[in-house]
Amino acid sequence: MITTESKISIIGVGNVGRVVAYSAAMQGLTNEIMLVTRNLFKAEGYALDINQAAAAMRSHSVVKAAKSYEDIRDSRIVVITAGLPRKEGMSRDDLLFKNAEIVRDVSLKVKEYAPNSIVVVVSNPLDVMTYVALKATGFPKERVLGMAGILDSARMTHFIQEKLGYGAGQIRVSVIGGHGDSMVLLPRFSSVAGVPLYDFLSKEEVDEIVQKTIHGGAQIVKHIGTSAYLAPGKSVEVMIEAIIKDTKKVYSCATLLEGEYGFKDTVNGVPIMLGQKGCERILELKLDEKEKAKFAKSVESVNKMINTLEEMKFFKTIV
Repeated sequence: MITTESKISIIGVGNVGRVVAYSAAMQGLTNEIMLVTRNLFKAEGYALDINQAAAAMRSHSVVKAAKSYEDIRDSRIVVITAGLPRKEGMSRDDLLFKNAEIVRDVSLKVKEYAPNSIVVVVSNPLDVMTYVALKATGFPKERVLGMAGILDSARMTHFIQEKLGYGAGQIRVSVIGGHGDSMVLLPRFSSVAGVPLYDFLSKEEVDEIVQKTIHGGAQIVKHIGTSAYLAPGKSVEVMIEAIIKDTKKVYSCATLLEGEYGFKDTVNGVPIMLGQKGCERILELKLDEKEKAKFAKSVESVNKMINTLEEMKFFKTIV
């Protein structure tokens, strides 16, 4: 049920942040959507544009530009999209540390001003940034989640429909693992109208779809010169809707593992049940040996970055 306590705050109002705000307003998910960014003047312009679109839809949602972090008080959900793109001369470790600093600082503000909120992290590298947000806020793991699996699933769904030429709206896929090259696509758990995917496509065709999905983001960058934002923004709004409406729907999201799938103290994408409390349940799929090995490799990839931050003594800066 949507209530007046369903306020959404979006920290970082780049392309993805604006799409999240627009999608949530079009759906009328809340009375109030707060945009938080360093450029107040631009944020006010974005708010005007989205509010006028909402008026055309007769939506009751109102978008506002935050003058300070005080304005995120009483937020039900806080979305963190803030972060830097990799620049020339910047190593991957440099980018990792810079974005970790940004997410840490933002998360400490969330802890101060919206201590009862559910946090959805979109900043990259996503799984590690979700881990940073967990450490910085000190929130229960149920209330700090990362958006990735919904986007990766949507990409795989599209490529299946593109290959088949039919089935739009009836394709269900499963994706676990980290966001990026280490994602684990699970064709064995995927279907079209309830029929196993392998009944429609050969292994070679499915393998082709898997590779296209893994490189789906890069393909968009190649075409338009920037990262995707419509599908990522909509994927975040899907999570918000499940939380606010308490739908109990199952989606793949990045969450802290505490023994599930055999791993502890790491964040990775797994199927979870989303409801008003955030992650209300982690579902453990019965993976075969190949799938287990791929998932272990994904966890190792995330842990390597977490260990890099440890070596930089980054987590000692969280107070």
